Amino acid sequence: NPTLLTTMAILSTALGGWMGLNQTQTRKILAFSSISHLGWMAIIVIYNPKLTLLNFYLYVLMTSTVFLTLNSIKALKLSTLMTTWTKAPALNTMLLLTLLSLAGLPPLTGFLPKWLIIQELTKQDMAPAATIISLLSLLG
Repeated sequence: NPTLLTTMAILSTALGGWMGLNQTQTRKILAFSSISHLGWMAIIVIYNPKLTLLNFYLYVLMTSTVFLTLNSIKALKLSTLMTTWTKAPALNTMLLLTLLSLAGLPPLTGFLPKWLIIQELTKQDMAPAATIISLLSLLG
Protein backbone atom coordinates (compact mmCIF):
# COMPACT_ATOMS: atom_id res chain seq x y z
CA ASN A 1 0.00 0.00 0.00
CA PRO A 2 1.79 3.18 -1.18
CA THR A 3 -0.16 5.48 1.15
CA LEU A 4 0.80 3.49 4.23
CA LEU A 5 4.44 3.29 3.15
CA THR A 6 4.54 7.03 2.45
CA THR A 7 3.03 7.78 5.86
CA MET A 8 5.51 5.50 7.61
CA ALA A 9 8.40 7.04 5.67
CA ILE A 10 7.40 10.57 6.65
CA LEU A 11 6.94 9.51 10.28
CA SER A 12 10.34 7.81 10.23
CA THR A 13 12.00 10.94 8.90
CA ALA A 14 10.23 13.09 11.49
CA LEU A 15 11.06 10.75 14.37
CA GLY A 16 14.72 10.47 13.37
CA GLY A 17 15.07 14.23 13.05
CA TRP A 18 13.30 15.19 16.27
CA MET A 19 14.88 12.53 18.46
CA GLY A 20 18.38 13.32 17.25
CA LEU A 21 18.21 17.00 18.17
CA ASN A 22 19.07 16.85 21.89
CA GLN A 23 21.57 13.99 21.75
CA THR A 24 25.18 14.41 22.83
CA GLN A 25 26.45 10.88 22.17
CA THR A 26 27.66 10.38 18.63
CA ARG A 27 26.29 6.83 18.34
CA LYS A 28 22.78 7.96 19.29
CA ILE A 29 22.94 10.80 16.80
CA LEU A 30 23.95 8.37 14.06
CA ALA A 31 21.22 5.94 15.12
CA PHE A 32 18.53 8.58 14.76
CA SER A 33 20.12 9.69 11.49
CA SER A 34 19.71 6.09 10.28
CA ILE A 35 16.01 6.19 11.15
CA SER A 36 15.65 9.39 9.16
CA HIS A 37 17.53 7.96 6.18
CA LEU A 38 15.32 4.88 6.28
CA GLY A 39 12.37 7.19 5.70
CA TRP A 40 14.01 8.55 2.55
CA MET A 41 14.58 5.03 1.26
CA ALA A 42 11.11 3.79 2.19
CA ILE A 43 9.30 6.62 0.43
CA ILE A 44 10.93 5.90 -2.92
CA VAL A 45 11.30 2.10 -2.93
CA ILE A 46 7.95 1.51 -4.67
CA TYR A 47 8.57 4.02 -7.45
CA ASN A 48 12.29 3.57 -8.14
CA PRO A 49 14.07 0.62 -6.46
CA LYS A 50 17.36 1.42 -8.20
CA LEU A 51 17.36 4.87 -6.64
CA THR A 52 16.75 3.24 -3.26
CA LEU A 53 19.83 1.08 -3.80
CA LEU A 54 21.92 4.09 -4.81
CA ASN A 55 20.79 5.89 -1.67
CA PHE A 56 21.56 2.83 0.46
CA TYR A 57 25.05 2.30 -0.97
CA LEU A 58 26.02 5.93 -0.51
CA TYR A 59 24.57 5.94 2.99
CA VAL A 60 26.54 2.82 3.99
CA LEU A 61 29.73 4.30 2.56
CA MET A 62 29.31 7.60 4.40
CA THR A 63 28.19 6.03 7.68
CA SER A 64 31.08 3.58 7.64
CA THR A 65 33.46 6.49 7.13
CA VAL A 66 31.92 8.34 10.08
CA PHE A 67 32.07 5.31 12.38
CA LEU A 68 35.67 4.50 11.45
CA THR A 69 36.73 8.11 11.94
CA LEU A 70 34.96 8.42 15.29
CA ASN A 71 36.52 5.15 16.39
CA SER A 72 40.03 6.23 15.41
CA ILE A 73 39.80 9.53 17.28
CA LYS A 74 37.98 7.91 20.22
CA ALA A 75 35.10 10.39 20.16
CA LEU A 76 32.02 9.10 21.97
CA LYS A 77 30.42 12.47 22.68
CA LEU A 78 30.16 15.74 20.80
CA SER A 79 32.18 17.50 23.50
CA THR A 80 35.11 15.18 22.75
CA LEU A 81 35.11 16.26 19.11
CA MET A 82 35.86 19.83 20.13
CA THR A 83 39.17 18.86 21.71
CA THR A 84 40.38 16.49 18.98
CA TRP A 85 40.71 19.17 16.28
CA THR A 86 44.30 20.01 17.21
CA LYS A 87 45.33 16.33 17.47
CA ALA A 88 44.01 15.15 14.10
CA PRO A 89 42.90 18.03 11.86
CA ALA A 90 42.79 15.90 8.68
CA LEU A 91 40.52 13.28 10.28
CA ASN A 92 38.29 15.97 11.72
CA THR A 93 38.01 17.69 8.36
CA MET A 94 37.04 14.41 6.71
CA LEU A 95 34.53 13.75 9.50
CA LEU A 96 33.00 17.21 9.08
CA LEU A 97 32.64 16.82 5.32
CA THR A 98 31.17 13.34 5.67
CA LEU A 99 28.65 14.49 8.27
CA LEU A 100 27.64 17.41 6.05
CA SER A 101 27.26 14.96 3.17
CA LEU A 102 25.06 12.72 5.33
CA ALA A 103 22.92 15.76 6.04
CA GLY A 104 22.48 16.20 2.30
CA LEU A 105 24.16 19.57 1.82
CA PRO A 106 24.93 20.51 -1.77
CA PRO A 107 27.36 20.03 -3.51
CA LEU A 108 28.40 17.03 -1.40
CA THR A 109 27.67 13.41 -2.32
CA GLY A 110 24.72 12.94 0.06
CA PHE A 111 22.77 15.66 -1.72
CA LEU A 112 22.46 13.72 -4.98
CA PRO A 113 20.20 10.87 -3.78
CA LYS A 114 17.93 13.27 -1.91
CA TRP A 115 17.64 15.48 -4.95
CA LEU A 116 16.87 12.49 -7.19
CA ILE A 117 14.26 11.23 -4.71
CA ILE A 118 12.57 14.66 -4.65
CA GLN A 119 12.55 14.69 -8.47
CA GLU A 120 11.06 11.18 -8.64
CA LEU A 121 8.39 11.99 -6.06
CA THR A 122 7.47 15.10 -8.04
CA LYS A 123 7.19 13.02 -11.24
CA GLN A 124 4.86 10.63 -9.38
CA ASP A 125 2.57 13.54 -8.40
CA MET A 126 3.73 13.36 -4.80
CA ALA A 127 4.98 16.94 -4.48
CA PRO A 128 3.39 17.41 -1.02
CA ALA A 129 5.22 14.32 0.30
CA ALA A 130 8.46 15.56 -1.29
CA THR A 131 8.02 18.94 0.39
CA ILE A 132 7.24 17.43 3.79
CA ILE A 133 10.15 14.98 3.77
CA SER A 134 12.50 17.74 2.57
CA LEU A 135 11.45 20.05 5.38
CA LEU A 136 11.74 17.25 7.93
CA SER A 137 15.26 16.49 6.77
CA LEU A 138 16.27 19.97 7.91
CA LEU A 139 15.90 18.69 11.49
CA GLY A 140 18.59 16.07 11.30
